Amino acid sequence: MAESVRFRRVLLKVSGEALLGDQPFGIDEKVIDRIAGEVGQAVELGVEVGLVVGGGNIFRGMTIAKAGGNRVAGDHMGMLATVMNAIGMHEALERRGISSRVFSAVPMPTICETFSQQRAERALKRSKVVLFAGGTGNPFFTTDSGAALRAAEMGCDALFKGTQVDGIYSADPRKDPDAVRFERITHAEVLARGLQVMDTAAVALARDNGIPLVVFSIQEPNAFVDILRGQGRATIVADE
Repeated sequence: MAESVRFRRVLLKVSGEALLGDQPFGIDEKVIDRIAGEVGQAVELGVEVGLVVGGGNIFRGMTIAKAGGNRVAGDHMGMLATVMNAIGMHEALERRGISSRVFSAVPMPTICETFSQQRAERALKRSKVVLFAGGTGNPFFTTDSGAALRAAEMGCDALFKGTQVDGIYSADPRKDPDAVRFERITHAEVLARGLQVMDTAAVALARDNGIPLVVFSIQEPNAFVDILRGQGRATIVADE
């Protein structure tokens, strides 16, 4: 019998920067292997896991826009970076014997499957980890919005956001020693306070679909699994 867990189906959003480790660019194999192992532990607990990885360790579309270039072209390049990271995570999972499938919002059938809610649903039910790449498939949307969209489409119980700190603070605790940490907060409060945990479209989409946000430190080993077990340290964003 599966161990008691807080959520049965979750979407885990990991930033591309989290894969850097101590490197200035690309993927640190030690980091991606650790995250893959923790996802595998979640699956062993009976949790169905969807996974979105950003692309900031390879390319950020906004860098082109800030330099006066074409934002659409930059965002398309960022989408390709997320596909590269999804393939890397897929390989890390498969090396550990954890079945997974990669679905891209941008069709590229030679490399991975094109996203379909029906096929992704069947994959999750077969206890496979499903990786969602390519964001929403549209420019001007972040991978946070892509994660919230997929969480809603897949009927997830929660959207986990792995960050560099252990929850949501009133300010960046790495810069402001007086920053206050929230144990629990509503979606509306996050939006009203302008807290930079996810972009506003993602928070609003989660709110409108009744999806709690669980914000935790992806840098803390086993934090993801501990929170699923009802332990660990995180900020819960929910309106209940």
